[in-house]
Amino acid sequence: MTASPSNAASVFSALDEAPMTWRHYAYWLAASGGAFLDGFSVSALGVALPLLKRDFPISPLFVGLIGSALVLGAVAGSALGGVGADRFGRKRVFIADMAIIALACFIGAAAPNARVILLSQFLLGVGVGIDFPTSGAYVSELMPRASRNRMTVATIALQSVGMAAAALAGLAILKLRPSTEDWRLLFGAGGAIALLFLSARIWAPESVRWLVAKGRISEARALLRTLLVEFGEPPENLGAKPVALVASKWASAPKAQDLGYSALFSEAFRARTMLVALPWMLMDVATYGVGLFTPVILGAMHLGAADAGSLAADFADAEGSAIVDAFLIIGFVASLWAVPRFGRITMQVAGFSGMGLGMLLLLFAAMSDNGANAHLAFVIGGFMLFNFAMNAGPNATTFTLAPTLFPTTIRASASGFAAASAKVGATFGTFVVPQLQAGWGLTGVVALMVAVSVAGLLATAGLAHAINEEGALEE
Repeated sequence: MTASPSNAASVFSALDEAPMTWRHYAYWLAASGGAFLDGFSVSALGVALPLLKRDFPISPLFVGLIGSALVLGAVAGSALGGVGADRFGRKRVFIADMAIIALACFIGAAAPNARVILLSQFLLGVGVGIDFPTSGAYVSELMPRASRNRMTVATIALQSVGMAAAALAGLAILKLRPSTEDWRLLFGAGGAIALLFLSARIWAPESVRWLVAKGRISEARALLRTLLVEFGEPPENLGAKPVALVASKWASAPKAQDLGYSALFSEAFRARTMLVALPWMLMDVATYGVGLFTPVILGAMHLGAADAGSLAADFADAEGSAIVDAFLIIGFVASLWAVPRFGRITMQVAGFSGMGLGMLLLLFAAMSDNGANAHLAFVIGGFMLFNFAMNAGPNATTFTLAPTLFPTTIRASASGFAAASAKVGATFGTFVVPQLQAGWGLTGVVALMVAVSVAGLLATAGLAHAINEEGALEE
């Protein structure tokens, strides 16, 4: 028996229409650990870099390589993770990637030289990259439709919570235990957090939608009944007939749905693929370029202690970084309200606009004749506006697009391609920033961030026709 679209839609209505319970939030938190640790790792490395340069003889080129290793590893991880999550399941993959993240953090904490740190950062990037498409697909498939946008936004927003947490942790460590080896404590803290998330993920269930897509109907039936009971739905609402309809529907579905990356560039999905990949890539050039090197940029503007090069200067730059990173959290809170209310495209365009304006304020301060110190309000205000606009818009919306614009069989693959594209941009940003600063000064760095923000705005507006209905999940 072949199911009609309406019958297929009715199968998942129990999940889509279920009320939000504490279990939804618990599974969401377990799945969102990779985003938190991504932000934590980026910010921790930014705080650690000045200390690393005192412990080890590191050239500007090697500094760029260390920063790039994190995001370059994420390129490979994202591409592999998306395909792996579609093939082997969301749960298996996000357990494996959290174990990789924990191992990488502990290797970095015990590193005897800069080369081992480079290796650990690459391995860390692989784990984070695997997690992005896996967690995005898992959260979008688990959440009720009414809460889907809000909870997928909340997932990526934890990246900013992680960035702020690392900045505060670095500030506390430098205050309480000033030492050039404090970077080891920061890396070790990331490993300890990863172990906590790993324990939580072992407890989380598999995605019902993925089980159905793979034809594992008996497992899907048992898990769906359990989930419905746990989420407050009576078990009798799920009979055998709807599940059988799902089985026949997927058994008779066109094979083209299971082609992985090749399907992303078919006529049906090409515009959507560009929408989820290009703006995210452009945003990450700015996000990682600014986020990773915020303490370095503040130091270049001479906002640190007068005795530049001392631990006191590192503390002052970390303190300034923590202040501006607080607006990442404010932007995250705003995105939870604004994205569901105004829509993903509207907030993405508005966010890119705010990012560009924030960098223009910074550019004005950098180019002024009397120096950036004379325009402190523009410097801090530019960073604050950039961080707020980024998280209220593109940093939230780019993550939410791929999990909702593609069907279950290629959902994680699409998310993986988009995330890999983003990390290519991040690799460019993290490698180019120190080189650009050395050759063109702070003005060149900030001008690049203005350019990519404007390009992200134009790309989003030009591809906006590919968006689907807010809250809808393609099946």
